[in-house]
Amino acid sequence: MPRAFYGLLGVQFLSTLADSAFLIVAIARVVELADADWRIPLLKIAFTFFYVVLAPLVGPVSDALRKGRVMVMANALKAIAILFLLAGSDPLWVIAIAGWGAAVYAPAKYGLMTELLPPADLVRANGFFEGATVCAVILGTVLGGLLVSPWMPLLQWPSMAQWPSAAPTLLTAGMLVLLALNVLATAMSIGIGDSGARYDFHSLHPVALLQRFWRENLLLWRDRQGGMSMTVTTLLWGVGATLQLIVLRWSQESLGLSLDQSAYLQGVTAIGVVAGAIAASRTVSLARASRVLPLGIALGLMIPVLLLVESVALAAALLVLVGGLAGYFVVPMNALLQHRGYTLLTAGRSVAVQGFNENAGMLVMLAVYATAIAWDLPLKALILSFGVLVAAGMALVYGMFRLTSGAQQRV
Repeated sequence: MPRAFYGLLGVQFLSTLADSAFLIVAIARVVELADADWRIPLLKIAFTFFYVVLAPLVGPVSDALRKGRVMVMANALKAIAILFLLAGSDPLWVIAIAGWGAAVYAPAKYGLMTELLPPADLVRANGFFEGATVCAVILGTVLGGLLVSPWMPLLQWPSMAQWPSAAPTLLTAGMLVLLALNVLATAMSIGIGDSGARYDFHSLHPVALLQRFWRENLLLWRDRQGGMSMTVTTLLWGVGATLQLIVLRWSQESLGLSLDQSAYLQGVTAIGVVAGAIAASRTVSLARASRVLPLGIALGLMIPVLLLVESVALAAALLVLVGGLAGYFVVPMNALLQHRGYTLLTAGRSVAVQGFNENAGMLVMLAVYATAIAWDLPLKALILSFGVLVAAGMALVYGMFRLTSGAQQRV
């Protein structure tokens, strides 16, 4: 792997670490303000919102500028969001600003990886990338739990009590840790190398952007492999984002854990994802990526098993297994989608299309979850529903892909 790839990997690790911890701190802030429970899934919705709204713009911007510079701006925007949180702003608005930065950051990081490496190395690189990302999610979730744990306020010095804030908080020390992480990620982004790839300039007029983005979506969706892999990743990311909140709630209601302890348990899932991602990077080639589709069905069938678990040890073992299946499944699908997108479009624009669809799926799933909470639907019904949705959706995709593959062979 080129040296620039490892620099990109380092920035990705640090940025994801901060993002994962930020969500836990934001949830704790909502709880501290005694807001309604349905505002918790709104945090994820607010973070994801700009991924969808800015999708037509961020791809062309990523291609028009050096991607390292785009990453500097994006991480700086996340640091500004933490400053607003320290000033006492509503956590929903603050996490939306951080989501703005993350939306700008995504096409730059994945686009740069696609530019730096040949197609044959993309599955292996995605294994590295997903492994580092999930390690950051593990540590970030654990770090978030530490930042909201009861002993964290002991690290605050008396002068913090005089900080300007719209509402008193015991989370100031944790917020300062998040600020330091984002500042460090911004500084590291400055050293990211340039791949040398250059693209033709396209108009940034809103109408032209929307028209071109619509055509790019159609092009990728109509591609047999691109459409299949984007269907899978869109469904999986949407369900995964919601399950993250469901597991937090389930571990508190069913296992009697606190928020910080629930965050530690959630981090265990990522251990399995790392193992699965590493295994996929070593055993699955890009040409055989579609062969992992049946694992998606198995993944959906594993989700309802949570309802049978009554101990922390069994819960941890199950979550590691679910994470392993997810990691082994997602890495080849993501690599295949990146390759088809780069072949049909450009690095930045294809990632923007991918991000739009995956995050639109997340918004829909999170909105459904928030509505379910507002209607006081039972947690067991939600877990069963999401398991059935994943299994049935993956079975449908697998059946359609086998059907089209058979038709092509007959032709």
